[in-house]
Amino acid sequence: MTRSNLVGGEMLDWSDLHPGDARPAAAGPAAEALLAATLTLDADVLLAGPHAAELVEFVASRVASVDLLVRSAPDAEELAELLATTKGQVFCGSLDRFAVDEKVDAGYDVVVALDGLERVVGPDTAGFSWGDCLARLGGLLRSEGTLLLGAANGFGFERLVQPDISAALPRDEEWGREVGDRAPGGLKRVRAAVASAGLRAEQTYAVFPSLVQAEVALTEVDGLAAVVAARAVASRNDGPVLMDPYRVVLDAADAGVAFELAPGWYFVVGAEVPAVLPAGVVPEGEGVLLEEHLLMALRCDDQAELRRVIPTYVAWLAGGGAGSPDNVIVDGGSYRLFGEPQELDVVEHLRRFATRVLEGGGRVPWPVAADAHQLTGRLASMAGITVPEPEFTPDEVIRPRGSAEQLRTVARLADELAHASARAILFEGTVSGIRRSRPYRVGHAVMNPARVIRRRLQRVLKKVRR
Repeated sequence: MTRSNLVGGEMLDWSDLHPGDARPAAAGPAAEALLAATLTLDADVLLAGPHAAELVEFVASRVASVDLLVRSAPDAEELAELLATTKGQVFCGSLDRFAVDEKVDAGYDVVVALDGLERVVGPDTAGFSWGDCLARLGGLLRSEGTLLLGAANGFGFERLVQPDISAALPRDEEWGREVGDRAPGGLKRVRAAVASAGLRAEQTYAVFPSLVQAEVALTEVDGLAAVVAARAVASRNDGPVLMDPYRVVLDAADAGVAFELAPGWYFVVGAEVPAVLPAGVVPEGEGVLLEEHLLMALRCDDQAELRRVIPTYVAWLAGGGAGSPDNVIVDGGSYRLFGEPQELDVVEHLRRFATRVLEGGGRVPWPVAADAHQLTGRLASMAGITVPEPEFTPDEVIRPRGSAEQLRTVARLADELAHASARAILFEGTVSGIRRSRPYRVGHAVMNPARVIRRRLQRVLKKVRR
């Protein structure tokens, strides 16, 4: 029967499972998929640090025995009750106080710390650095054991896209600690720290959108995998943002730095695991997202490519396709669905793309296509479709999501207005010069009397007819 044991350094009035002003425990489909790929029915497992209750239950259902090490006393009691019929124990306290008994001395087959190492100790622990925590966990492994380690990125995508000043304020869990107690900054330093602990990472994953909400974990962030990562980051940042999260991730992937800017990483020591977690979230095969292909054509003002692709895409829709450009993959002249089908008509699919272009602050080569309806109409006309003109309402104006894209759009509009004003001034000056010219004055003098005589004759003829 599972029972709770106090080992020292426990937090009596604190919960990592139900935080008030702190981040929640590690969870998510990617975490579950990683555990499913590494755990075996005969394994003895140690879960170190806060992991969501459903993740703990998942581990317990797949192994021979599971021990838990948590720093929160209320969490320890809750988990001990949850695992009442499971073989194993719940230890409450800090990792540095974790006693080495006969069970621990024999080592574990798998040690899991997907939440990272910052929360395996409490505020009473001093002089026990992140590297010390890692070395201690490594020492709990059997000779052929597996370590699953999570590490948060201190300078990931959220630092680039999240403007909420409240996120910069310290939370209850962020008490003052020594510099050495924090995780190394950046992927390169974390990898070096893992190697310094005598551990060899067989696989490293970039985790999106965060360690506590791990939707997907990837060994490479490019192509269609980058699209999956971008969607995960965008879903987590649905409020005001400094830059459009979706576009930031894709641009970073295009520059080859998306892996380094991931919100977190998983390090797998001593096990072979698949390249994508969960499996199947990244489409297989060649091709690019249709939306990205069209956006590139817009940026380059390649209207010939737009006029080639839009009709073939519309023909694909007419043949039974059901996807907007943001979830359709184009490979040469063929199209296939990426994700769930969208039951929209052709114009609605094109309007969805136009809306995403404007929300992302994308370049539009036609000045008249300044709103979603006009851009939709321009694109639809390339496939021979006429879009009726709706009534304009101010609420339908689409603004870029990010502050940076908004400023860029304002600058572009200001530049267009300046050019239009300059052309108007030039036109006005040309007209004024014509009016001051001798031919114009002679013609005006000749034609003006003729106009007066004509008007008078018309009035006289009207009177005679009456």
